[in-house]
Amino acid sequence: MVLLTREHLSVETVLPSLRNDVFGGYSLFLGDVRSETDGVATRKLLYEAYEEMALAEMRKVVAEAEARWGGKAALVHRLGELAPGETSVIAAAACPHRAEAFEACRYLIERLKADVPIWKTDL
Repeated sequence: MVLLTREHLSVETVLPSLRNDVFGGYSLFLGDVRSETDGVATRKLLYEAYEEMALAEMRKVVAEAEARWGGKAALVHRLGELAPGETSVIAAAACPHRAEAFEACRYLIERLKADVPIWKTDL
């Protein structure tokens, strides 16, 4: 599952795409908007993306994680204005064992942050 959306994110949207009785380990990362960064209050963040390229890169990262750890993966990112406490990103991995699920999930979020053209602006 790869998705960019302006709708609220929910774990219930992502987990069904990963469920499989061969997987024993599931790992999930939720990234929420913080109310402050380095002592400075955050009122809202604006997330924007070059959507076509972002989706292509997200698909690539998910495919790499699935091939490397032998499981299924999902990356979902929210676009638009978000307030503190709202979820901006979900990365999830399902693998035969927990160690691989943890590693795959970390890989997903780190690659998303490093390689996917999604930008945030403090409003």
